[in-house]
Amino acid sequence: GYGAEVVLYDRYAEDREALGAAMAADRGLTLVPPYEDEFVMAGQGTVALELLADAGPLDLLLVCVGGGGLIAGCATAAKGLAPGIRVVGVEPAAGDDTKRSLEAGERVAIPVPRTIADGQQASIPGAMTFAVNRRLVDEIVLATDEEILDAMVFLFDRCKVVAEPSGACALAALLAGNVDARGLRIGVTISGGNVGVRRFAELLAGRSGAAPGPDGQTSRQI
Repeated sequence: GYGAEVVLYDRYAEDREALGAAMAADRGLTLVPPYEDEFVMAGQGTVALELLADAGPLDLLLVCVGGGGLIAGCATAAKGLAPGIRVVGVEPAAGDDTKRSLEAGERVAIPVPRTIADGQQASIPGAMTFAVNRRLVDEIVLATDEEILDAMVFLFDRCKVVAEPSGACALAALLAGNVDARGLRIGVTISGGNVGVRRFAELLAGRSGAAPGPDGQTSRQI
C-alpha cells in the first residue's frame, strides 16, 4: 500500500459524501470533493487544455461522465480554446443520470447504478457540474458493460494501457459506434487505471478474446 487509510462502505446502502463529511469534521481533516467544487473542476479541465495543446485542433472530444466534474472542466477549457468543438459525454448504460438530466432540463436522480464502471456510479449529477454541463456539453451517449470491457481489451492489447472500466468508457462508445465520428479529429479521455491486478484479470477473463478495431468490429484474436 501507499500508507493511506482506506475506509470501506456499502455504496448501495450508505452515503459516501455524508460519511466523508462526518469523518472530516470528527478528525479535523480537509475534505476534497471528487467533482462538486470549482477548483476541482478547473484542475480536471487541464486534461482538455493539455490535450488540445499537444494534439492541435479537434472536432470532437469524448469524456466519461460520473458526477460531471471532469467533463465540466474539459468542456470549459475546450470550448474556451475552440468554440466549435463538440464535447460529448459517455455514461455507462445503467448509470444515465446526466443524460436524463440534460434531456429533462433539471437534475434527475436514479438508483445507484449497477455497472462494472464503479467510478461512474453517481446517482444524480452535482449541482455545480450540471449548471456547467447543461450549457457546454453537446450530447451524452451510453456504453454498455460489454462495450466497456471490449475497450479495456483494446487498450491493453493495442496500446499496452491498463484502464479501469470507467477509464475506458469514453473509448467504448467510440469503438462501438455509439457516436458519429466519421471524418473527424477526435480526442478521447482515458481517465483512470484504478483497478487491481486480480480485478483486471477477472474482468478480462470473461471476454472471448476478441479485440474490437477502430470501426467497432472484431478485428483479431488475442
